[in-house]
This record gives sequence, C-alpha cells and structure tokens, in this order.
Amino acid sequence: MSNMDSIDLNCDMGEGLSNDADLMPFISSANIACGYHAGNIKTMKRNVEAALQYHVAIGAHPGYDDKINFGRTEILLPQKALYSLVSAQIISLYKICIEKKVGLHHVKPHGALYNMAAKDAETANTIAQAIKDIDENLILYGLSGSYLISEANKLNIKTVSEVFADRTYQDDGSLTSRKEKNALIESEDHSIQQVLQMIQQQTVTTVSGNQINIVAETVCIHGDGKYAVAFAKKINQTLKQNNIEIKAI
Repeated sequence: MSNMDSIDLNCDMGEGLSNDADLMPFISSANIACGYHAGNIKTMKRNVEAALQYHVAIGAHPGYDDKINFGRTEILLPQKALYSLVSAQIISLYKICIEKKVGLHHVKPHGALYNMAAKDAETANTIAQAIKDIDENLILYGLSGSYLISEANKLNIKTVSEVFADRTYQDDGSLTSRKEKNALIESEDHSIQQVLQMIQQQTVTTVSGNQINIVAETVCIHGDGKYAVAFAKKINQTLKQNNIEIKAI
C-alpha cells in the first residue's frame, strides 16, 4: 500500500443523461461537457449548481464539435483550429463559474480528443497552451504516462494523472479502443478490484494479463456507463471502507 490515503473521483457529466444529480454525492470532481460533443448552456449551469451544492470541483470537458458521434471520432484539425475549439469551450464554462461565483478547477479533454492528445505531443501541447492562456492555475487532467501530462508539465501547468474505473488497459498504458469488445468493464467486482489495485499499488493489469505501472491521482467513472451510479456508489463505499479519503486535488 502506498502512503496515499486520498484519491480524487471524477466523472464526465452534462452529456445529456438524466443521472448527473444522482452521481454528484459520490464524486469529488465533475468534468462538465461544454456544448460541443454534448450539453448546452442550460446543462452546464445546472451541473455547476449541483457541483456547488455537493462541494464537487468543477472542470471543463471540451471535445470535438461532433454531437452525432458524441465526440468519439477523431477529427484532424490544424493546431490553430484546435486551439480555438478548446479555448471557446473552456471560456464558456468559465463565464458560468464567474456568474455563479465559483472557481473553475480543471480541464479534461473528452473522448477522441483526449485519446488523440494522449498519444500526440503536438495536440497535447496545443491543449495545454490553450489552458495556460486562459488561466495558468487551471489543472489539466490527463491519461497517466501520456503526452497530456508531459506536455502540460513543460508549460508549467499543474497536472493530475488519471486512471479509469470502467475501462481496460493495453500493455503500453493506453486504453483499449471502444471498437474492441473488451474495452469496457461492466462487472462491479472487476471495476472495484482494478480501482483498489491502481490506488494502492499504482499498477494496473492489462488485457493480456501483464501488470504495468501507472500514476493514479484521479479515478474516472464515465457518467454514460450502463451502471454509472451503482459503480460510483460502490467505489465510493469501498474506498471509504479501505480508509481512502475521496477529495479533489
């Protein structure tokens, strides 16, 4: 067991599902969709208010402008267009936070944009630069061991290394593509086991059975998962039973 006695639990929200309010009591950070891959001003405001109510840290969740594919299809953009895409989304949530007198805490890219930035240094750098130009105190949530973390660190942006409760891993530390049938973890026991291993041992068992090292500072639960609320509740309870405090970074 590492000496880590606290962990951040984050969830992607505001994506048009009805379970946002049900998830809030069990998490410590919310990544709120900013209207491009999902959501709108109304859902953003509603989630900011709910996060305030439950003392949950508020993050922007920018994605590709592609509601049809829920932001899960890669779109190759020039870096300048990518910079504008990310900036516009962060700013729209930032304005709502100012209006509600609450701070914006972090930024976590969504879906295909997240996966692309994890493996492409230039994309990661553009996202980090957009964040820095808006507010250099914003924290970037990125895949553990990926370019999202290393490029942001080069720009002196604070980072939080993210791991996933409901996704399987490849040997190189990447997430299994959603195109593969074993990409999602739908068993509560498997999910709990993976979360505890990631937090306590800072390792994860890959689909091929290998154990690889990861840095687990925040654990993601997908709000659109079939059992999202049940998973969130169970993970929350299990962490507390193991004397692991749930709190934002």
